[in-house]
Amino acid sequence: MERHTGSATAPHARLLVVDDDADMLRLLSLRLRAAGYQVATAASAEAAMAQLEIERPQLVLSDVRLPGRDGLALFDHIRARHPALPVILLTAHGTIPDAVEATSRGVFSYLTKPYDAKELLDKIAQALALAAPAPSAAQADQAWRAEIISRSARMADLLAEAWMVAQSDASVLLRGDSGSGKELLARAIHRASRRARQPFIAVNCGAIPEALLESELFGHVKGAFTDAVTSHRGLFQAADGGTLLLDEIGDMPPALQVKLLRVLQERAVRPVGSSQSHPVDVRIVSATHRDLEAAMAAGQFREDLYYRLNVVSLTLPPLAERREDIPLLANHFLHKLAAKYERRLSGFAPEALKALVAAPWPGNVRQLYNVVEQVCALATTPLVPLALVQRALRVPSVQVLTYAEAKQRFEREYLVGLLKLTDGNVADAARLADRNRTEFYRLLQKHELTPGHFQAEAAAGLSPPSDAGK
Repeated sequence: MERHTGSATAPHARLLVVDDDADMLRLLSLRLRAAGYQVATAASAEAAMAQLEIERPQLVLSDVRLPGRDGLALFDHIRARHPALPVILLTAHGTIPDAVEATSRGVFSYLTKPYDAKELLDKIAQALALAAPAPSAAQADQAWRAEIISRSARMADLLAEAWMVAQSDASVLLRGDSGSGKELLARAIHRASRRARQPFIAVNCGAIPEALLESELFGHVKGAFTDAVTSHRGLFQAADGGTLLLDEIGDMPPALQVKLLRVLQERAVRPVGSSQSHPVDVRIVSATHRDLEAAMAAGQFREDLYYRLNVVSLTLPPLAERREDIPLLANHFLHKLAAKYERRLSGFAPEALKALVAAPWPGNVRQLYNVVEQVCALATTPLVPLALVQRALRVPSVQVLTYAEAKQRFEREYLVGLLKLTDGNVADAARLADRNRTEFYRLLQKHELTPGHFQAEAAAGLSPPSDAGK
């Protein structure tokens, strides 16, 4: 067999191949591995979804006809969670109309069976050349995103998209809760762009009074107002050739929104008090934790400015939705801050780390940093104990259950719900649970639940006591 080198832009790219035909799956795997690709396989859409949670490939190759969910449903799942991940569908003649429709929805391409081997390899190479690079291979040099510590699949997808966006000059709107790392992502985009050697300047539009913000952004000439004793270059001119981050753009006053829109349209700034405009070449990244669509509906944010800023939108997930990053971040911050405070700290006690992972984190990564800084300042032993973490958190932790404990809790709550629904009628509850009465009674005994308590509740119109049946 002639060896194909795959995409020159993605050597050793990882592919996920999905087909319920074991022979076809084996043939495709052999052919693709011979072409230099790493191949993972799945025999169903459900198995493919599980694979995607473990490790994100650079391309998915799937049959349309699969048991359970079909290949189109798998594509919809991928599109919702991994929008930059290319998908190629293999289809029999009868499903060509579905495949054609899927391409209009974002499927990269489709091939009919029996497929041509060279055409398949060419399609894969084309898709990989256009797709976001895999997070682990986005760039041999990962310095552009070095400040962003993560092993989360969601963050990996986000960073892959950020790398793609950085290669253009498109304006980017970063969304996410306060403390989720929007400025770090903006810096990463700047470092990955052709503007990396030019200035990166950030300004918080909500932290500067309106009277000063115009001068801060656009500059002023001497004598423009009472305190203007000298001329001042604004941040747009200071960032010329580079990137300007407009943080908390949703808090910008309406009058300044008009002036900002003019600067973006004309690519020139006019300092306060000046009659001359100065051309500027600045890439705009804006960030907000506000709902700008709601702000537009309320007349608080200009629609024309919104579309200027929101050419590409990236959303950072809150820390609570990427808990696998918490141990990584906590230990990274611990070692960094231990050096700052000159403390010999080796890590967190297992119970302390468990408490960090379980905490709600309304303040996101910024709050985690503050918590770790506090324990670093107060720690007296090399291993940070649970008590110190609990003190720093100052909020009750979410209880982390073992699988057996979670299963037991769910089972008991499910049984209680059935008994409430049926007013303690075991026959009706067993029927709803699709279990025979003998088995259902065993479950009630296991959880020490007495049906009579729920009959009494129905008669009295009261809730059962929390320890009912115990």
